[in-house]
Order: sequence, then C-alpha cells, then structure tokens
Amino acid sequence: MPDHAFADHELAALYDGLNPRESSGDYAFYFPMIMAADAVLDVGCGTGSLLHWARESGHAGRLVGLDPAEGMLAQARRRDDVEWVLGDLSTAAWDGEFDFAVMTGHAFQVLLTDDELRTAFSAVRRALKPGGRFGFDTRNPAARAWERWTPAHVWETGDVRSWNDAGPFENGYVHFKTTFESPNWDAPRYSESTLRFLDVPSLRGFIEAAGLEVEQQYGYWDRTPVTGDSPEIITIVRRPLT
Repeated sequence: MPDHAFADHELAALYDGLNPRESSGDYAFYFPMIMAADAVLDVGCGTGSLLHWARESGHAGRLVGLDPAEGMLAQARRRDDVEWVLGDLSTAAWDGEFDFAVMTGHAFQVLLTDDELRTAFSAVRRALKPGGRFGFDTRNPAARAWERWTPAHVWETGDVRSWNDAGPFENGYVHFKTTFESPNWDAPRYSESTLRFLDVPSLRGFIEAAGLEVEQQYGYWDRTPVTGDSPEIITIVRRPLT
C-alpha cells in the first residue's frame, strides 16, 4: 500500500496489520543483506518490524532504526535490544559506522525536493563504512501505480478498513488522501501524503552527485532487470573504498 505518516499512536499500531511482513517482497529481498552485515541502519524504520525480525533471527551485531514519527517508534520500542532514533537523514550524524543501510516500503519517495534528496544521499554516504552499501526502492513512474490508489482497493485489519484516493500525476508528484474507518470510532480518520516519482536517469544523477556508485538495479523483487514498465526501481548503491 502507499506510504503514510503514521504519527498518530493508534494508527501506528495498525500499520503492521495493514502491511504484514509475510506479504512484503522488500523485506524478503533485503533480509539476507541485513543478516550478512555487522552494523545496519534502517532509515524510516517505522514500527521496527524489519529489525525485530533480524534480531529474532539471530543477528548479533548493531541494529539502528531511524524514523521521524514518534507513534511508529513507540511500536518499535517493544524491543529494547535495538537502537531507536527519532529523526531523519537531515538530522543524522553517523560517520562511517554501518556496513549496510536500507530504506524499505518506498519511503524514499517522501523525499520531495532536490535538496532533500541531496541531503539524504550525502548523509547515507557519510554513515556508511567505505565499501558499505545502501538499498532502497522507489516506484517506477512508467508503471503508474497511483492509478490503482482508489477507494475500490481496500485494506483491512481487525475492524479497521483503509483506502486511498490519489490525485493526478503532476510534474513527478502524486498527492493522495488515505481514509481509515472503524465501527468503534466516532468518525473516520484521514492522512494526506505526497510522493515523488523519479525515473532511472534522474535517480542515477543524484546518486553519482553524492559520490555513490550504483552496484545493482532491479525492476522487481525477483531481481528481474528494470524495463520500461517494471513496477519498481530497486537500487543497491555502494560507498567507494576511497
């Protein structure tokens, strides 16, 4: 489902039910890279589900989750054997500390301006050890995913129903409204978000400007190449050794 700013504690408690780990192709894709790294940074970690899974599966190294939503981190802090940090890449100050950084769930698309993208890539490069890698995913604009973000597509968890209503694609951006309703609430709740869609050449420009190198790029979680109509642009970049 599209991304939301689940700052509200009650809505944050619904997130994992609406986005079950078992149906997340991104989690299965990144998980081996996380388990192979001694120190991992999860950018936009949300409820911390991915790092919880890593620790449950025997990861014995350093795990750090970064998220700007206190409601989400309240869920993440159900485990106290992971470092949870309130903030985003504009406030990050790590220097050469991580073997692998990851940004799942298309969270990359909430970086809306060129300056935000430059700041994010620069912060990731600085946080990685030389040779360290960063994996992230963004929806391929050519696949026009927003056309399926309509009230006809409903997510449910318990007695809560949720759906989206997206506006048009304009200059690389899509704005959408998410409705949550439950018979136990007096009124529906709403969240509004804007996402940025970058194509492969534009993305590569920001990566290279930050001094990072594209190592691998895929069009879907099965590691098929990016094509004109691939739903995803999944990218693994590396901080050069020198």
